[in-house]
Amino acid sequence: MKTIKGPAIFLAQFAGSETPFNTLDGLCKWAAGLGYKGIQIPTWESHLIDVEKAAESQTYCDDLKGKVQSYGLEITELSTHLQGQLVAVNPAYDSMFDGFAPEAVRGNPKARTEWAIDFVKKSGTASGRLGLKSHATFSGALLWHTMYPWPQRPNGLVEMGFEELAKRWLPILNHFEEQGVDVCYELHPGEDLHDGVSFERFLDATGNHNRANILYDPSHFILQQLDYLSFIDFYHERIKAFHVKDAEFNPTGKQGVYGGYSSWANRAGRFRSLGDGQIDFGSIFSKLTKYDLDLWAVMEWECCIKSAEQGAREGAPFIKKHIIEAAGRSFDDFAGGETDKKQLRQILGL
Repeated sequence: MKTIKGPAIFLAQFAGSETPFNTLDGLCKWAAGLGYKGIQIPTWESHLIDVEKAAESQTYCDDLKGKVQSYGLEITELSTHLQGQLVAVNPAYDSMFDGFAPEAVRGNPKARTEWAIDFVKKSGTASGRLGLKSHATFSGALLWHTMYPWPQRPNGLVEMGFEELAKRWLPILNHFEEQGVDVCYELHPGEDLHDGVSFERFLDATGNHNRANILYDPSHFILQQLDYLSFIDFYHERIKAFHVKDAEFNPTGKQGVYGGYSSWANRAGRFRSLGDGQIDFGSIFSKLTKYDLDLWAVMEWECCIKSAEQGAREGAPFIKKHIIEAAGRSFDDFAGGETDKKQLRQILGL
């Protein structure tokens, strides 16, 4: 079995315009000072990584990797959550998602999709140059507005939606195959890939593509009331990335999973800082370790109550406490010995 690596931190919720959060050096020094060993880099933060340069220049990637390592850190994955979202956008969401795209392609869905596909592919090249094994992203969504089947979905709609989603992602998946990098979809409400069943539909549509894998984040499952522990039993062979994010679900007589359009702080289901929610991370780390998964444990902070600074301070020791040093031998090895067939037959009465 392998020992999960970490603790690591996703920089997306911390990058900003003020020191030390406005430079890669500043964020690395800050993260290392809090006890983190790895960073997941959001590619839309151009002051942290220039994806165009990274896709073209091995020297740039070597320098970037060396800078991060100089602080005692490793790059765990690159993230294209925002760009992956733009690979597939239903027209109902065009105006809301246009803000994720460069000005040159806003108001032009076809050009936006082409830009997103190209950017994610370049991020795959960059990941390969950086020696990374996994890449974090979203799938985007063409069908999400039909998630609840009322009005009744027309026959063939779901199949067509996943065929189109696969059509857009297959060139990306094939490119990542060439780079030796896994595409890890964060299964997330708002995405067409949001649970095990929808992920399986996508696998079928892509011909069970080797590079179509999962970023496991239990917070999105507790909000859907999905069994996040048995999920690991079903899909451990496809789990290639891991967000450590806590959440809680407190339904009332007034609201449940859908939340009644309430703000995050007032929903029945809401994200919390590590240790403040309801997720059983002890069992999660045990299962992931049992299945011999080669993962970084990456904290993602999105708490609706606690400050980001406190969440980051508490995150590293929380993850460190939960990482299991994988056993190198069985506890009862001392009682073992060479196979003696005569003895075995005797025990069985044969």
